[in-house]
Amino acid sequence: MVKNYFIIAIRKLMKNKIFSLINIIGLCSGITSCLLITLFVRYELNYDNFQENGNRIVRVIMEYSNNGNVDKGNYTSTKVGPSFKQNFPEVQSFVRMSLNRRVVSNGENIFMENRFIYTDSTFFNFFTTKVLKGEKTKLLSGPNSIVLTESVAKKYFKNDNPVGKTIKVSTAGIDYLITGVISDCPINSHIKYDFLASFSSLGAIQEETYWNANFTTYLLLKNSSSVLTLQPKIKGFMQKEMKEEFTNSDYLTYELEPFMNIHLKSEFEGFEPNGSIIYIYIISAVAILILLLASFTFINLSTAASVERAKEIGIRKVVGAYKNQIYFQFIGESFLIVLLSTIISYILSILLLPLFNQLVDRTFIPQDLFSIHFFLISLFLILFISLFAGAYPAFVISAFKPVKVLKGAYKNASSGLLLRKGLLISQFSISILLVVCSIIIHNQVDFLQNKDLGFDKNNIIILPTDSKLLEIFPSFKTEVKRISSVQFVTKGDFEPCKIEGGYSMSEGHDANKKSFSVNAGSIDIDYLEACGINILAGNDITAQDVIDASQTDYLKNNVSFILNESAVKQMGWLMSEAVGKKMNLGEGRKGIVKAIVQDFHFTSLHQPISPLVLFPSNYYASKILIKTSGHNMSQTISSLEKIWKKFVPIKPFEYSSLSDNYMANYKSEIKLGNAINVFALIAIVLSIIGLYGISAYTIQLRTKEISILKIFGASTANILMKLSKNFIMLIVVSLFFSFPISWLLMTKWLEGFSYKIELSYFPFLMTGIFIIVFSFITIGINSFQVIFSNPIKSLRTE
Repeated sequence: MVKNYFIIAIRKLMKNKIFSLINIIGLCSGITSCLLITLFVRYELNYDNFQENGNRIVRVIMEYSNNGNVDKGNYTSTKVGPSFKQNFPEVQSFVRMSLNRRVVSNGENIFMENRFIYTDSTFFNFFTTKVLKGEKTKLLSGPNSIVLTESVAKKYFKNDNPVGKTIKVSTAGIDYLITGVISDCPINSHIKYDFLASFSSLGAIQEETYWNANFTTYLLLKNSSSVLTLQPKIKGFMQKEMKEEFTNSDYLTYELEPFMNIHLKSEFEGFEPNGSIIYIYIISAVAILILLLASFTFINLSTAASVERAKEIGIRKVVGAYKNQIYFQFIGESFLIVLLSTIISYILSILLLPLFNQLVDRTFIPQDLFSIHFFLISLFLILFISLFAGAYPAFVISAFKPVKVLKGAYKNASSGLLLRKGLLISQFSISILLVVCSIIIHNQVDFLQNKDLGFDKNNIIILPTDSKLLEIFPSFKTEVKRISSVQFVTKGDFEPCKIEGGYSMSEGHDANKKSFSVNAGSIDIDYLEACGINILAGNDITAQDVIDASQTDYLKNNVSFILNESAVKQMGWLMSEAVGKKMNLGEGRKGIVKAIVQDFHFTSLHQPISPLVLFPSNYYASKILIKTSGHNMSQTISSLEKIWKKFVPIKPFEYSSLSDNYMANYKSEIKLGNAINVFALIAIVLSIIGLYGISAYTIQLRTKEISILKIFGASTANILMKLSKNFIMLIVVSLFFSFPISWLLMTKWLEGFSYKIELSYFPFLMTGIFIIVFSFITIGINSFQVIFSNPIKSLRTE
């Protein structure tokens, strides 16, 4: 019996090639989308799951108040870990970490390494990793000791055993003793490393202060529930620890963040950019919606095709076929189509994987699609779609009355009308929702790219620097300025789009005066002009300002400060009187306000502009900024590389652009927008296919009516409008359903930005016009075949 079902199913697929092809295309689109999205979602949800102690590890988050201004971040001093272990029985161990970029060399092998982490030897008790060479108890046991990952060991030493050998770190060429080799860091870990160096190498390990918070601290608790008893104790403990420093309502405390929440649920990044659980929810909802669309399309097309098979079913019932036999035959046909579609979808998923990797910025491989989990997911999809999408058409077809069918009275236009209308409204509501959201996300990303930031991000090349390069910076700068396209060469702590230094700021030179939290960073001459930052009052810093500020004796009160408008307002000064005011920055950096600059966005547009202080410095900077004309950029880069190799031969040449670094702040939004665009297009295609199916079904039922209208002189336009009217009304209903939901969703999403577009009617109007026009064209394609047929032939046949 089952064999016969499949033979009949295959024959019907071959006979109705167009409907079969459209069904398979629709299902392939839905299943392929679902498979790829599931691959991404499963990967994100399984982040850090390989860590055996994951449920016992917490990250320490610092929170402090300064004159009512609260700051919070994933940083601590070196004192926090040892102090918590000593004073709280819930803490079993601690590990401190610091991510750095370092030049690493072994003979002629010289590389700039971006995943160089200083950490305590307790790292190996915290995190799951396999020690391949060396003794676990001796790893990172002393200053200037280091552990390499397996791939890095091969990179520098090929097949030799590196344990016991040395490797040079930084441009100073400091020898680090290799004490072990460990397995490579898994890609789904928020702590990514190539080198682990002993924390004691930093020299900061003896600090006895809760300030100087430049490190990440993790605690290993004795059990997973210890956080519930430990967290309430911290506030009281810190009040006792800091009672001599805080005499008012200010405070310093710490929160404990579960390790497993960091990648998707934390507002603070780990050692890489975080994901977002909100975006996971969104993309998961899109996968479900696409799958439903594919199923709705299948139902509509199967229902449309049932008209042609009515007589077949009538005859089979007359000769003795039972209703359940016909029902399972059509379920079998659905199963065959879905099975075939799933197989094709797997092939498409493999072919599309490189493009999907670019879309979501991941490195999935075809083997990821062939795990036991994915086979179970595929089996579920086959059964779900076969039953969900095949049940209604099978029920409708198996319920045909043989007497009415054979008399030609089987075409009841009201049969299943409510369901078909509901499916069509659902399809177009989903499509409209995705299209509107994709347009608004695109507009917001475009706004982020083109908003006036208060500085010029274009044509600025960023080079890294270090203490060695700073010593020869004047000579380096002179050489670089000889390149014809170079306009300015300067340096600073930070790029203008990401100034993160945290300081306190107070009026006058009395450190006991009321202070405020402020972002601050050092700059060099030409920094403001190179970045196009507008000076509203006062004068730019000079070479002498840089020399004065670099003196070790800050009591000379010779630092020249540059404030933004927000900092002036924070201090309570008028713009006209701010220049020349005395102020104090941090611990002992005293001077006067030399200039006021226009507010500019030195952080992400997710955040409002806050107070900022810029000050000259000649002894430290992490970035070199080179402003160019933008012409012959490839030649400019080539010339820079030659100069770099001349002045810094031990350090590999690397560069980035300020505009790219700025857009990196919105990587998640760009990925989400690209994904929504793709899946919105798929949704539209599926909806149009579904509309094609239901319009074909309806028009076949109304063939006699159309023929009579033609005989009585109705024009083609009148007939087309009559056929289209009901469908257009359903689409208008879809617009009314989807527009309010789209508005609410996008309003909520835009709340995450301090600076954003204003929602207008334009995306909704354009989507409505687009959907209606394409729907009208789709209905017209189906209608013309009937409209231009011979009405006499249709009536005779009827």
